[in-house]
Amino acid sequence: MRRTSLAHWPCSIARALDLLGDQWTPLVLREAFYGVRRFDDFQASLGIARNTLAERLRRLVDEGLFDKRAYQDDPPRYDYVLTDKGRDFYGVLAAMARWGDRWLSGEEGAPVVLHHRTCDHDTHAEVVCAACREPLRAEDTTSHLGPGYPSRLAERPDVRARFG
Repeated sequence: MRRTSLAHWPCSIARALDLLGDQWTPLVLREAFYGVRRFDDFQASLGIARNTLAERLRRLVDEGLFDKRAYQDDPPRYDYVLTDKGRDFYGVLAAMARWGDRWLSGEEGAPVVLHHRTCDHDTHAEVVCAACREPLRAEDTTSHLGPGYPSRLAERPDVRARFG
């Protein structure tokens, strides 16, 4: 079944989901943060079908989250190395893990714990305001149209009602 593309929606969440919203893509990125770089290692650690993995890696390379670097010529073999854009996804994975640890872990607790080498403490993700560093909570936040919102849509009554 073909998915509806969200790539051109005026919403950064929709655009990110268009690229990263299947179940395998975030897991491929998670494995890269665990140090996996090679196709066979991704496949073995995830148990993902080879054709599915090939498609996810191709898309992540095309979208600039991985660089594909040859390490062998005959037959051709590649490392998949996170780019700055790919490394920037770490906070999203950490926030997802924090939510899953809080709401989906049983009595046994978190299956994986993050350890911050800089301060030598176990930690978890916290989403805070970039200006005041207070926790960012829905009840304390509003949204308004940004400069990238299409002006033709901004005039619609439903959009004006949503964003004031």
